[in-house]
Amino acid sequence: MTAKECLQVLRDIKDCAFATVDENGMPQNRIIDVMHVEEDALYFLTARGKHFYRQLVDGQAVAITGLNDKWQTVRLVGKVEKIAEQKEWIDRIFEENPSMKSVYPGDSRYILDPFCIRDAQIEFFDLGKEPICRESFSIGAELPKQKGFLITDGCIGCGKCKRSCPQSCITEGTPYEIAQEHCLHCGLCFENCPVQAIVRREEQP
Repeated sequence: MTAKECLQVLRDIKDCAFATVDENGMPQNRIIDVMHVEEDALYFLTARGKHFYRQLVDGQAVAITGLNDKWQTVRLVGKVEKIAEQKEWIDRIFEENPSMKSVYPGDSRYILDPFCIRDAQIEFFDLGKEPICRESFSIGAELPKQKGFLITDGCIGCGKCKRSCPQSCITEGTPYEIAQEHCLHCGLCFENCPVQAIVRREEQP
């Protein structure tokens, strides 16, 4: 899997959940169509009268989640930018997504503004495999963020983490090691370590 392939998964799903934060700091979620993707960018649109539009312009960020019929999830968190060439992009998107022509017939389509995401964190999560598969990517200026857990040199080799792991993705060693690509991030090993030798990866320097 690559970042480009993850974007294509979202495009193939098309109807994805888009999350923003409103003016009161409350989370808001709705289904929005992913209208177009390129190697390193995702495009969608919304009408200027919608609350969603104001939240995009004010917050300049969105979280997108899609799940396909193979139990593969792609989650994207990124910065949004409004595209300057509004009419050109609206016409292009309507040609690629002809069902939009009945929703916004004629020139009513120009109440819509196109948005693009070029800087984003992307996570791919495949629950259709055993063990599960997890990968992280980024596009643009964003760097992949470390998630999950790490077993440090404080490990005493008791094996309690390995025995408790629901995906059996911890191997014996000095210290024991977590196969990050198969980790659920459930935290069971973290909670069961008797010497607190397991830490959150994002908290490490």
